[in-house]
Amino acid sequence: MKLLVLHRVPYAKIDYHRGIDHTEHDVTYIGIDKALETIPRDLPCTRTARPGAAGTAAEVIDWARAQGAQFDRVVSMSEYELLDAARVREALGVAGPLLEDVRKVRDKLLMKELVAAAGLHVPQALPLESLILHRPPQCWRGRTVLKPTDGASSEDVVVFASVPALVQAVRARRTGVRKIDEAALLSGFEAEEFVSGPIVHFDGLVWQGEVQVVVGSRYIGTCLDYARGRPMGSVQFDIRADRVEWVQKVVRAVGIEEGSFHLEAIEEGSGAGERLVFLEIANRVGGADVVDTFELATGIHMPSVELAMVTGRAPRVKKRAPAGSRFGWFVFPGHHLGAGKCRLSGHEVYRRHPSMHRWNELSAHAELPRHITYQAVEVPASGVIATASHAGGTALLRRMFADIRVQSMPVRAVAEVAR
Repeated sequence: MKLLVLHRVPYAKIDYHRGIDHTEHDVTYIGIDKALETIPRDLPCTRTARPGAAGTAAEVIDWARAQGAQFDRVVSMSEYELLDAARVREALGVAGPLLEDVRKVRDKLLMKELVAAAGLHVPQALPLESLILHRPPQCWRGRTVLKPTDGASSEDVVVFASVPALVQAVRARRTGVRKIDEAALLSGFEAEEFVSGPIVHFDGLVWQGEVQVVVGSRYIGTCLDYARGRPMGSVQFDIRADRVEWVQKVVRAVGIEEGSFHLEAIEEGSGAGERLVFLEIANRVGGADVVDTFELATGIHMPSVELAMVTGRAPRVKKRAPAGSRFGWFVFPGHHLGAGKCRLSGHEVYRRHPSMHRWNELSAHAELPRHITYQAVEVPASGVIATASHAGGTALLRRMFADIRVQSMPVRAVAEVAR
């Protein structure tokens, strides 16, 4: 089989060789030079660099047509290039999810419509353009979220006190979102009712429309807090049968047929009145260390199984016996601190903690990231924990988040410390 991989995610995060036999299949990776450099030198494959100046789909299509290249499958493991992969498939006549399919797991307004139509709870939401230009007579009350309809990592997400406050900020061009404030761009954004409650994520695998395995985790902190400079993580919990059924209903509603999924929901209410409110779903693996914690809990490496599906192999997802541990991951951001080197404090006791399964940190000579990232090699500190219970893991992360500090040090100060 001839496979074309739109390569963006660092190779080590996916480990393509675990799911694709590169001696059996003819594999071509196409990406910018920085991405291609992460591919192992001894991997039998073709590496093709693209300029990175235009859109991914346009550059890949132009290259393929110029080469007269034909492929059996087009693969993307990046949230940011799923739509590009669909455009390439349509242009080259390759089997697989097309634009109409991928939009259901990328367009946050569309996915909420589909999930609501399946009888599940979703936040009320409107296209921003409709809200501003055709103000509906009735809207929800209270806090309101402004977000891109196809965004990730909570970039350009802002919470306002009310719908009127959001409308006023948009008209005054004071939302804090550059595309809206500077370019007056309204399309591609939505206004959404703010629903209170803990946020959970469900990660798993789908084959022929049926959920094969799923793991539930509860966030400590939120993606929005992380974008604002606060640490975050999640810890696995025991998932009830009714929640597995709820996950299956969501997967069917958005039409996921195969591959990994990362589904987020809000636990609203408590006791008998508790319910799950759908937030969003993606047809790809979760970020940060979701893949590693999932494998520790189940023995299943999600990207490998998903890639095996691409080549037509049915998944092997038999779970191992419970290990008696609940696994969690955490990340400390540095993008909000500006230019400078990384300085950690208060972390020493946690680095050697008996529940610390893996610890990563930037050296004092490494530059802090300038963009929102969950990559272990880029953030000031990250890692994986293993505790006997969800409560124990939650308590550990909360202590870490209270005790560990990340600071930005000028280059001169780093040099003086080194001396």
